[in-house]
Amino acid sequence: MTRPEELAANLAEVRARVAQACAAAGRAPEDVTTIVVTKTYPASDVATLAGLGVTDVGENRHPEAGDKAAELPSLLADGVVAPRQHFVGGLQTNKAGAVARYADVVQSVDRAKLARSLSRGAEAADRDLVLLLQVDFDLQDPGRSGAAPGAVAALADLVAELPRVHLGGLMTVAPLGVAPRPVFERLRELAEQVRAQHSDARIVSAGMSGDFEDAIAAGATHLRIGRAVLGERPPLR
Repeated sequence: MTRPEELAANLAEVRARVAQACAAAGRAPEDVTTIVVTKTYPASDVATLAGLGVTDVGENRHPEAGDKAAELPSLLADGVVAPRQHFVGGLQTNKAGAVARYADVVQSVDRAKLARSLSRGAEAADRDLVLLLQVDFDLQDPGRSGAAPGAVAALADLVAELPRVHLGGLMTVAPLGVAPRPVFERLRELAEQVRAQHSDARIVSAGMSGDFEDAIAAGATHLRIGRAVLGERPPLR
């Protein structure tokens, strides 16, 4: 099986699972966006996925993400639109300006300093950027990545006032060893509270290859799926 055939088969299986989970939850599949997380894989895979109709891809490391974004246009077939670029990994403040030059969405905003740096980077690049607030629900190891639930409202208010960035919603990663659905339900509840104050913050990003059915059942609007589409990843160096 060629690599394009492998990606097509894996993507078809994921799409079928998403549709099945949506049916079980009484939701429409078109209301759920699958972000294919392409970290560690080449830009050629991103181009193939774009040709298969993938509209959103995710990366978690800079400069790998920027290098691939720069390479991608030359690999796309005629008429194929480049997917939206989501930066989904932890981000150091000193790299925010560089990421703001190519990402369309940054899903890992967890502190005011990072939000302000992304705003300045978007201003410098003369482009708009959607920010999601990453929420940490890990009671055993709090603070590793993500804002505490109690800090989200104030951070949302701050982001909403910054230039050239737009508050898109919330994101979380289910803690290891914890049943994911209650975590995702808490994220949805928190997202509803944020949306009551910021009506455009509609994204609820939750669920990965191992738990995205739970995320759909809990009301996620965006899934971040890598391994189920791309296969087992080589070890990160």
